[in-house]
Amino acid sequence: MALKRRGEIEEFIPVVERFVIHKKRHLLEIEGSIHKEMESATFLENDLESSITNIIGKRPSGKEIVSILKRIVKRLRSAWPEVGILLRGDSYYSCPDVYEFCQEYGVKFVLGFKPYNPLLEKVEALVEEARKRYALERQPVKLFGEFFYQAKSWPEVQRIIVKVEYNALGANVRFIVTNLEHWNRRFIYQRVYCGRGAMELLIKEHKSHLLSDRTSCSRFEANQFRLFLHSVAYVLLHTFRRLHLRGSEFANAQFDTIRLRLLKVGAGCGSLRRK
Repeated sequence: MALKRRGEIEEFIPVVERFVIHKKRHLLEIEGSIHKEMESATFLENDLESSITNIIGKRPSGKEIVSILKRIVKRLRSAWPEVGILLRGDSYYSCPDVYEFCQEYGVKFVLGFKPYNPLLEKVEALVEEARKRYALERQPVKLFGEFFYQAKSWPEVQRIIVKVEYNALGANVRFIVTNLEHWNRRFIYQRVYCGRGAMELLIKEHKSHLLSDRTSCSRFEANQFRLFLHSVAYVLLHTFRRLHLRGSEFANAQFDTIRLRLLKVGAGCGSLRRK
């Protein structure tokens, strides 16, 4: 990730996300085996640029995630020493090692959190309230709540924010964990956390428009290298669009449009043969 100074900024929000590509010949095996046979890439996206920070052949542990974050934070702090950093990501990055790292390095975080039974028990009253409102109004209901929670493996108590939606399909309960102390829970969930939805579009460009899910080689290392080449193409196209298509009709074009209309030139060749 190459950082350039572009004036004074007050806050930097790196968004981390990953996607996995399963090897097709292992899809029928048990889940444990599938987790051992996959390629994955980690995306880093912010208001300035987007990049792929690593490509790995397995699900990284908490310590391995922290090793990635350390490199990112080091680069940010070297460019903007006084800028606040807020880490935003899904539940994949939500683990005690990450919490401890953010606390030590002064990084704020808003991360998804899996709905474990102890947490669901704490929000039963909120779910029931949403159910009653829906039964009365017959309109979708969305409620927010929060509480403090500390699992046995956590070094400190963390703030948990819950969103409860109730509609014709029933209840939908989602959790996030954050060390932001003063922001409103609805604002944190809807504006800060849900802002990472743009990352899904980047993954779509990488996986669908650049066809990075084509990992049909028989060897794991070959598939990992193919994913690496697709990721290089992603960085090149993203940089090309950001730097050279700015102000043009293709400034916000998807990768498949750029590839088909600008890079891929088709021509028909014919030959005449006299008898």
